[in-house]
Amino acid sequence: MEDPARLSREYQLAVLQHQHDLIDLTLYQVRANRPRRRRGERRRRNWVRPWIGRRRQFGMYDQLMVELRNEDHASFTNFLRMSPAMFDELLSIVGPRITKQYTFYRDPLEPGMKLALTLRPLASGNKYASMKFGWRVPHNTQSLVVREVCQAIIDEYVDEVLVCQSTPEGWRAIADKFFQRWNFPNTCGALDGKHVACRCPPKSGSLYFNYKGFYSIVLMALVDADYKFIWADIGGTGSASDAQIYNSCELKECVEDGTLGFPDTEPLPNDNQDVPYFFIGDDAFALRPTMMKPYSHRGLTNEQRIFNYWLSRARRVVENAFHPPVVGLLDVPDDGVLAKEIAHDLLFFNIKTKRCLLGPLSLGKGWLRRCPRCTRGVGTCIISIRG
Repeated sequence: MEDPARLSREYQLAVLQHQHDLIDLTLYQVRANRPRRRRGERRRRNWVRPWIGRRRQFGMYDQLMVELRNEDHASFTNFLRMSPAMFDELLSIVGPRITKQYTFYRDPLEPGMKLALTLRPLASGNKYASMKFGWRVPHNTQSLVVREVCQAIIDEYVDEVLVCQSTPEGWRAIADKFFQRWNFPNTCGALDGKHVACRCPPKSGSLYFNYKGFYSIVLMALVDADYKFIWADIGGTGSASDAQIYNSCELKECVEDGTLGFPDTEPLPNDNQDVPYFFIGDDAFALRPTMMKPYSHRGLTNEQRIFNYWLSRARRVVENAFHPPVVGLLDVPDDGVLAKEIAHDLLFFNIKTKRCLLGPLSLGKGWLRRCPRCTRGVGTCIISIRG
């Protein structure tokens, strides 16, 4: 009869040997799946480049911005399009969302630097490659930081700003603003599309290649009389026209089935004939009872020329509302466009104080212009994301 103790020891040894074989097999698989170093590829010389490690001594955030804050508030506002008080208030709101934990690896970027790195390219249009030397932050890190901060701003303000406008009183208030400011009655918003440049998505062919000669996503937006976005559709391919995107979006569907809450038809000022409320657009859109467009440019009468002038004057708000997209942010079409567009629009307003965060000047189409929205309240938005 065999010894039970010896059998137990043999069984334990067999189990340990089996576990050892499993560990060896796992290590072999890890080594086999590890990407091999390319021939001639060098190892990294530094964990952090020495000049980047001296960020606190010579970086723009810890040196220049401190001097501007203490000595020249006007230059600080010109640098970030935001006063120091507004910068601190925005930082206190989004700071907890963008703060990283300190570990025994490299120290994380401060929340204030992240916010400044986001505001600076939005205000000036600078590229990451040119900013990395002054700020001493690599360009790839900047691209991640801007995405993170924009998303944090959206998460903080989305419940306060993005409120659906679905009542006749709300649309009538927008129409009254258009009539008071642009002398165009019964107008519930100006509609247009904006091509946001992107990298060509894989296996997409010419689907995102637009008529301007680059790959893009179309941002279709509806703007009120105060240059504020009240609806946006993101995800249209660059090869599609504005009319195609509008015909397939939810805005047209809601307008036609009556769920959008448009007011009933009313006569124009100094007239007794009922006219429906409508959006205004350019020649790309089809003429509908809820869409007004200019007359064709051929054979115009004097009255038609005057009508085109007033319609184009009112429709100009949507052209001026679009700002230049930040270069290098978008790799593939996704809701990242929404994050950047809304984040930039949210920076104009302080939700609590109803004051303009960017001060009296705002950046639009690459030039400085007087901001028409500093004395206005916060708008409402309807957002739809396409696929």
